[in-house]
Formats: sequence, C-alpha cells, structure tokens
Amino acid sequence: MLETLKLRIYQGEQFIKDIENAPMRSQFRGFPKLNSDVDITPCKGVCPTGALNTENLSIDMGKCTFCGACANACKAVEFTNEYKLASTNREKLIVTPETTFEEFRKTAFEVREEIHRIFGRSLKLRQVSAGGCNGCEMELNACSNVNFDMGRFGIDFVASPRHADGIVITGPITENMAYALEDCYKSTPDPKIVILCGACAISGGVFQNSEKLNREFLEKYPIDLYIPGCPVHPLTFINAILCYGATHVGTSELN
Repeated sequence: MLETLKLRIYQGEQFIKDIENAPMRSQFRGFPKLNSDVDITPCKGVCPTGALNTENLSIDMGKCTFCGACANACKAVEFTNEYKLASTNREKLIVTPETTFEEFRKTAFEVREEIHRIFGRSLKLRQVSAGGCNGCEMELNACSNVNFDMGRFGIDFVASPRHADGIVITGPITENMAYALEDCYKSTPDPKIVILCGACAISGGVFQNSEKLNREFLEKYPIDLYIPGCPVHPLTFINAILCYGATHVGTSELN
C-alpha cells in the first residue's frame, strides 16, 4: 500500500486541468493556412482525397486526412497546430485563403436551443464504427482515459443506443454497416444528435469512391456536428462537444 501511494505521488496529476486551452505539440497538423500568392502548381494531384482544390484554392477539412503531402509539395499550404476544427455546418469546413482560424471559430457553431435545454448537464453517446480502420475509434477510447477524462464534463460513451442521447459515427459507412447504423439511430430515443467523426465519416475519406459504401443514411437524417481529423485527436473531439454546448455547465465563451 505504501509503495502504491509513493507511486501515485511520484506520478502527480496526470489529467489535463484546462482541457479547453490545452497546448498541442508543434508537430500536430491542424487548421490549414492558405497563401494564394504562392504557386500552387506543385500541389496538383498530391492530395489523396481531393480535399485540396488547386483551381480555386481551398481545403475541405471534411475530406482532409492531414497527411501533409500538400504542405510538403509547395508553400501555398501550411498546417498550424490549432486543433479546434469542428463545425455544425458542413460548408464551414472548407477553408480558403481568406479564412482565419479566429473567424472560423466564431462562425463554426450554430446550436439548436433544445440541445442546451435537454442535454445541458450530461451527454451519453453511442459510438458506431461504420467500417472504420479503428484509428478514430482508438482516439475516442482515449477521450475517457486518465489524461483527457471527458467524463468530468458529463460526457460518456454507453453500451446501448437505448441509453444514449446521440450517436457518434466513425468510418465511411460500408454496405455491411448501413443497416446496423440506421437500426442504432432508430433505437436512440428522441431528441437525439448525430455526430460525424473523422474524414471517413464526413466525406468517405480515402474510400469515398468505393463501390462498397452505402452513405444513404447521411441523406435521410440530419447531421448535427462534423469533427474533422484522420484520426480525430481527443482534444479535438472533447472541445467540439463542449463548444457544441451540450455539456459543461457555466461555460459560455469557448472560442
């Protein structure tokens, strides 16, 4: 017992105290900055998902895998380490040379009033891996570990959609998972939210042209929150939920 206490003291506090303002390592590829004054020609054809539009310079973060190939190819693209990338509006994920991170943060979220009213003190989510590679899935598991501890904000993943307030979708939605995903959605009580997590879920990612996908779900049901990444970092996910306003009582300014 004494050795356990000594070890606990030695380790100190492992959790991130201020998760809304936690610093990210400099190597992290986050919000992109575009420079239209630089020759974009070397970047043509390097993006594996078509996220980079070289004709009318822009990057679609919903398609972007943040691989850095475009930034390595030319100086027109630079990735910052800003990790707060989520939006309630799919179109807001398209970044142009005129888009600053500060502007993006101010306009990224439009939240339904009932979200604040009903889910203002806790949010239980059912995660559905709809053909994912397990990258986003592992990062979502990390959201509940001792470092990030999103449970302190009232956010938890649950084992059944019947216990959930919404679903988190990862993966490009394969044919084999399409029915299971819709069944999970219908089993979740109303009102509920739907979150697309990662490039595969938002756009199909590197699998977007596969014949084995069935993404009809996204046409049938409203999507409340888009969280870019490949995979999505735990800080990106947690801050997206907090900014969405479903939890974290007493926080009004998260920008």
